[in-house]
Amino acid sequence: MQAGEPRHLRRVNRPPRLMTLRTVTALILREITASYGRSPGGYLWAMAEPILGIALLSVIFSIGFRNPLLGTNFAMFYATGLLPFLMFSDLSTKTAQAINYSKQLLAYPRVTFVDAILGRFILNLLTQILVIAFVLTGIILVFDTRTTLEMDEIISAIMMTAALGLGIGTFNCFLMSMFPIWQRAYSIMTRPLLLVSGVIFTFEAVPNPYREWLWYNPLIHIVGRMRAGFYNSYDASYVSAIYVYAISVVFGFLGLIFLRRYHRDIMEL
Repeated sequence: MQAGEPRHLRRVNRPPRLMTLRTVTALILREITASYGRSPGGYLWAMAEPILGIALLSVIFSIGFRNPLLGTNFAMFYATGLLPFLMFSDLSTKTAQAINYSKQLLAYPRVTFVDAILGRFILNLLTQILVIAFVLTGIILVFDTRTTLEMDEIISAIMMTAALGLGIGTFNCFLMSMFPIWQRAYSIMTRPLLLVSGVIFTFEAVPNPYREWLWYNPLIHIVGRMRAGFYNSYDASYVSAIYVYAISVVFGFLGLIFLRRYHRDIMEL
């Protein structure tokens, strides 16, 4: 910048981190407007819809199964398994569609595929945390759940879910952007996940050798850690946070490498 250069022509050099933060924030605001409308009611309804659905299913299952495998209230038992599962499903799905959703904006040099991924991930992570807080608080206020909250366990479960959703979502972001048929294939392959992730049963209730195979499902560890945060008598010694984070890092790292290598080819599809 020269001393005699007019002020309105001077270039303003901002730190790269500040530019990334501004870009991600702009992408988050854009998605809020596009997905939930310009009124606050749209975002509130986006949170209320899964809350009402979970509450309805919890009531139905609590009528059919009066003796849950943990505690005395089936609504709480079911919610502590279903909520982290839905959080992972939402985060991985929304993150995987980040490039396809923001493809037009990626034509601008200041917007990168990392910005698009972070924007979708952060917005949906905050939304899912609010959903979890509202549903579990409502269950505790309505029912006599006789649970004791261990916040360190609950926060650990949420962090594990967020990491896994981001890692798998980033890897799928490459596959779904490069090979659109993968979206349908992945949807078909993951349909049984709800039945094998400990949502309606506990890990200990599964007989061997199936229990040993089930251990390799990272969602089993997340659900176990979440339930340990509400049932202090539940000894989830099988849970390995290192295993979940290792899977998250490996898939996330591979996804970033492939996106960096092929993002120009993806933009031309």
